[in-house]
Amino acid sequence: MSRILLTGMSGTGKSSALAELARRGYRVVDTDDPGWREYHEDAGSSDELHRGEWLWAEDRITELLDADDGRSLFVQGCVRNQSRFYPRFDAVVLLSAPAEVILDRVARRTTNDYGKTAVERAMILDDLTHVEPLLRAGCTHELDATRPLDEVVAALVAIASPRQY
Repeated sequence: MSRILLTGMSGTGKSSALAELARRGYRVVDTDDPGWREYHEDAGSSDELHRGEWLWAEDRITELLDADDGRSLFVQGCVRNQSRFYPRFDAVVLLSAPAEVILDRVARRTTNDYGKTAVERAMILDDLTHVEPLLRAGCTHELDATRPLDEVVAALVAIASPRQY
């Protein structure tokens, strides 16, 4: 069984990839769902773009990664404390796309309201500049999220598949 973290900026297709993986029978967890994250006020920042943040509920993530039902596990998330868990994953996969693609996707999507306001779009662009390079430095694989969903999912399945020697 492989444990794969799927990370990246909002609008790169993490949730879409996760939904397709679930449809194909893989075990998936979207840490944007209730119960996986906790909100922490950032008292040290007066910047409107960085007022607080969601962090993984570390006890829940630990329990998740300790459990094994024999199927590969794909976990989706993008939070500051995820790097604490990198050693527990077999791969950390960054989905990346150009800013114009991301902004177009978040403007058109109907499953998530995040990215609809000017402030949220500014936060996405700020994250592309400051967060994505950190994710890139810590990832084991980077996938071009402008590729068709089927190709992205096929690449994720290949990453999760045990190597045959």
